[in-house]
Amino acid sequence: MKATAGEPLYGGPRLQPAHFEPDRVPVEVARYGTDAQTLRVGSPGKVGILELDFELRGASSAQRTDLVHHYQKTPLQIMRPLYYNPLRVDMPYTYVMTTGGGVLHGDRQRTDLRFGEGTSAHVTTQAHTKLYRMEHGYAAAVVNIEAEADSYVEYLPDPVIPFAGSRYYQRTSVTLHPDATLITGETIYAGRLTRGEHNAYEVYASDFEVRRPGDARQQAGGLGRSPIKHGRPVAFDRVRLVPQGGHVGGLAVLDERDIVATLYVLSPLVPAARIVEALHAAVDTVVAASDDDRARFGVSVLPGDAGAWVRLIADDTITALAAQTAAAAAAHELLTGRPAPVIRKS
Repeated sequence: MKATAGEPLYGGPRLQPAHFEPDRVPVEVARYGTDAQTLRVGSPGKVGILELDFELRGASSAQRTDLVHHYQKTPLQIMRPLYYNPLRVDMPYTYVMTTGGGVLHGDRQRTDLRFGEGTSAHVTTQAHTKLYRMEHGYAAAVVNIEAEADSYVEYLPDPVIPFAGSRYYQRTSVTLHPDATLITGETIYAGRLTRGEHNAYEVYASDFEVRRPGDARQQAGGLGRSPIKHGRPVAFDRVRLVPQGGHVGGLAVLDERDIVATLYVLSPLVPAARIVEALHAAVDTVVAASDDDRARFGVSVLPGDAGAWVRLIADDTITALAAQTAAAAAAHELLTGRPAPVIRKS
């Protein structure tokens, strides 16, 4: 529905394509088009919007990070943040949920996460993200993360499961202050492995990009906010998985493994070489003790010594989850000086 002159826009500014559509879509995904035979893009329930702003509040002797702005539109939503880490009573743990159970063709999601100066916060998902079979078009998600000076951010969503016939693109754009810390990552399964489904999806594509604040280019911020100004690029990671006959690439891609997991740790708090050592030790311990003799991983320093990253390919979901959890926990302890809590999921 298109508004005529003088009429309000349907659903308001947040439901206009300029707000929730990625400004670019990889050709591997875009070739499926956007014409839908069922509910069109933008129909009720097809666009999920989530905005979370965190700020440091309270007296200097008892400050904690509070959620000060919250907007949600189904299927994306949260419950109230929890403060269950006895070693970091100032740090909220927030769970992102989806009411639809999974992602369908034509779905669009946009998540804006802002972490103010000096904040500490952990954001995760309640469960795995399921990408259902898509008969027409594709689904897309945009995640914007803004971490201001001296903030400490953990954004660790659960794995993505692309069902047979799914087509999906996700872009995660981070604006990271030089004094801020970010731990984030993603895990992708080859499909519903317990059902014997291996690389039957059409395409999975993701872009992860980190930039410093600056004035090199501008991108619209969340509703009611000033535009975010992006400056010098720090790191880019492109993932393009397009199965052919149940196989994805060769040795340089997945080498016939069923799982790929990545963790990025960007921080000025310790030298990048120390982050590499901590990540390597944590993942190596898990892999050496596992029954997955095909698990392989690598750890390296990010450009400009901005931090480090680890990528793991494996066949066993338990090994992959344990390795990702151990690496994130090792980074948490190294950077905060306190052991990481067990993240509660139910």
